[in-house]
Amino acid sequence: MSRQPYIRPMPKATWYLRNGRYKVYMLREVTCLLVGFYSFLMIYGLAALSQDTPQAWNAFLASQQNTFMTIVHAVALLYFLLYQTFAWFELAPKAMPLQLGEKKLPGSVIVIAHYVAWAILSGIIFFATGVI
Repeated sequence: MSRQPYIRPMPKATWYLRNGRYKVYMLREVTCLLVGFYSFLMIYGLAALSQDTPQAWNAFLASQQNTFMTIVHAVALLYFLLYQTFAWFELAPKAMPLQLGEKKLPGSVIVIAHYVAWAILSGIIFFATGVI
């Protein structure tokens, strides 16, 4: 009998490409890179703001207004807004099952309620900011 445990061989860099669920998981985990980027960006902006000179703050604002940063912000917004919102709304019935008496509320009702609440809150925000 061998004392060494069996270690299943697994490719180091492509393990998530073999299964669709793993791909979806990794897409969700990419969020940490965007959060890290925006944390660095916030610290950079606060450092510029703390210098008490309009030139430093205006330089930071100018760096955010070039085409590359506009594209980065748009892609991040779409990723957070679309992919993450839909993924979390689909997970809501599993994370928060509602029981009314002896019956459980169907998952589709919970998901639809989340989308309705999202639409109502978006409408309120758009109205309050003057977009509509």
